[in-house]
Amino acid sequence: MRDYILSLDQGTSISKAILFNKKGEIVAQVQKEYEQYYPKPGWIEQDAKEIWYSQASVAEEVLTKTGLTGKDIAGIGITNQRETTIIWDKETGEPINNAIVWQDRRTSHLCDKLKEQGYSQKIKEKTGLILDAFFSATKIQWLLNNIEGAREKAERGKLAFGTVDSWLIWKLTKGELHITDVSNASRTMLYNIHELCWDKELLELLDIPESILPKVCSSSEIYGHTRRSMFGEEIPISGICGDQQAALFGQACFEKGMVKNTYNTGCFMLMNTGDEPVESKNDLITTIAWGIGDKPTYALEGSVFIGGAVVQWLRDSLNLIHSIEEIESLALTEKDNGGVYIVPSFTGLGAPYWDQYARGTFWGLNMGTSIGHIARASLECIAHRSSDVLKTMEADSGIKVEQLRGGGLMANDTLLQYQADFLGIPIVRPEIKEITAVGAAYLAGLGVGFWNSVEEIQDHWKLDKEYEVKMDEEIVKHHKKYWEKAVSRSQNWIDADE
Repeated sequence: MRDYILSLDQGTSISKAILFNKKGEIVAQVQKEYEQYYPKPGWIEQDAKEIWYSQASVAEEVLTKTGLTGKDIAGIGITNQRETTIIWDKETGEPINNAIVWQDRRTSHLCDKLKEQGYSQKIKEKTGLILDAFFSATKIQWLLNNIEGAREKAERGKLAFGTVDSWLIWKLTKGELHITDVSNASRTMLYNIHELCWDKELLELLDIPESILPKVCSSSEIYGHTRRSMFGEEIPISGICGDQQAALFGQACFEKGMVKNTYNTGCFMLMNTGDEPVESKNDLITTIAWGIGDKPTYALEGSVFIGGAVVQWLRDSLNLIHSIEEIESLALTEKDNGGVYIVPSFTGLGAPYWDQYARGTFWGLNMGTSIGHIARASLECIAHRSSDVLKTMEADSGIKVEQLRGGGLMANDTLLQYQADFLGIPIVRPEIKEITAVGAAYLAGLGVGFWNSVEEIQDHWKLDKEYEVKMDEEIVKHHKKYWEKAVSRSQNWIDADE
């Protein structure tokens, strides 16, 4: 009997492999961090081969840990960091360069040129996206123009582009499948979310050959099988979804108007808008949440580039803490933030500001500032950025949000309490914290009939804790006043020509 679904959750800094049973419960999990590279200010890269090795090793280890084999796995679901761009040689399977990570800002000037030429509105109408270096299109263009021989090879059909899902599937199938799903395709700034196809006009505009692009599939179907050499058995690959859309699915936000926020490296808030895309008037993203069969479900999204990454920065760069978990207890050593506000725009500001030239700033430092104040301000800034997004989302959708479903690595008690206080609505956290992985598992399970319906999956969602509003309204107003002041002074920090 194939009693388990294997979810491969390839995140920005960690690769995970998680086994789920029929009840949607975690049976076992293994994770592994991998290296990030910063060759220049604003540039962020990863080694595509290291991404693969880390993901393959944890997949093998989670089976070994449980004594299971490939024969026990009904299907594999893949969820991935989105927009991160990899181009590889179809013949050798070798990447032509390091992966350019979604946070990378090297193509900001290319986006500026397109804006000056008046293409912002056309791109938004076709793709639902803001013209920004965040997305894959200008990253592809940069690689083709800057890696020796790349454009010539691409023109001859010798190269393949993919976001991380495509790369993993290529490797799992030993080059048999070059595919992606609608959720990931909708993040490239090349996919027409209304006509559900690669947009030839945009490909021509950016000088990107269509031959390098993957085939676009639904988010839940049997695409093919892993090679027997991988797990000793051919296993169906039956679910693909970008990490934030997978988290929306994992949070069982199946009804129009339901909202989730994921607190990981970045924070990404998505609202299910049903079978019709909602055009944002306030610089949010309109995206495809998932596709089941030939029917897409759409979402509004607000992207916060730096969320939990500010805590990683305190740990890795400043050595103020030794572990991510330490931030919560440290924050609670002080009764307030001591007047300190952090704007975590280390790679620019995402929604609703979309300022490519903002940079991270600390405000209100004084001689009495302690590490506890900085820890508290770090958690507060994550909640403030997410509050900015939800208020904008309500304005765009015309829906008053009554509850937010929150999860992710950074979804600790203190952060979620701040979030409830700053938004003035309850925040609910599910029992299963690996909500992105469970979303991919559900989609894979539906694809192979492991689960029969969305209704069956909905019953698996269980409440862990609810956070009610506690902070006095006047204190909230004070926080918001100084937060808005800090953001305004952090914007346009870098000159466009630098």
